[in-house]
Amino acid sequence: MSDPIRVVLAEDQGLVLGALATLIDLERDLKVVAQARTGDEALRAVEAQGPDVLVTDIEMPGMSGIDVAQAIHRAGLRTRVVIVTSFARSGYLRRALDAGVTGYLLKDAPAAELADAIRRVHAGLRVIAPSLAVDSWSERDPLTDRERSTLRLAGEGLSATAIAARLGLSEGTVRNYLSEAIGKLGASNRIEAARIARERGFL
Repeated sequence: MSDPIRVVLAEDQGLVLGALATLIDLERDLKVVAQARTGDEALRAVEAQGPDVLVTDIEMPGMSGIDVAQAIHRAGLRTRVVIVTSFARSGYLRRALDAGVTGYLLKDAPAAELADAIRRVHAGLRVIAPSLAVDSWSERDPLTDRERSTLRLAGEGLSATAIAARLGLSEGTVRNYLSEAIGKLGASNRIEAARIARERGFL
């Protein structure tokens, strides 16, 4: 029998993490080699363990699952990434694919579907939840990375001055980015723009 596919799991909800680990370990050809509760822990686990596949949520403390996927892709690591999330948002899927993610499933998918996705992704295939496969190309993310960064912080309640200090930009530049984002999203202010962007999966 060939070596099992080595998997790192990342999920900030302990019960869900434990359930996923148990389900995956029931598969004879899959093995969970590390578990993480934050994006930063997930990246460290991937660097330390060199797993075949990382299964990760999107929204976690620290780095998001998409941030982790980008870091893995930039570093040229061989680990393939499967995102399992409750967010059926085409914006998230598009950003995930751009980050090098090769699997994207929803949390209500059957356990057997996740196991099969891990095997297929490990084999070099791409697996996307059928309900999202068509929708993913219907709505393009209009925000630039800088607009997204400033809008995310504005949505957390930071002022333009605080955002400028956090990102190392001038206050005027931050205001310009926020103004552009508000206009692109058809919002009336930065808070509404952040809400719209988050609902569409752009943040």
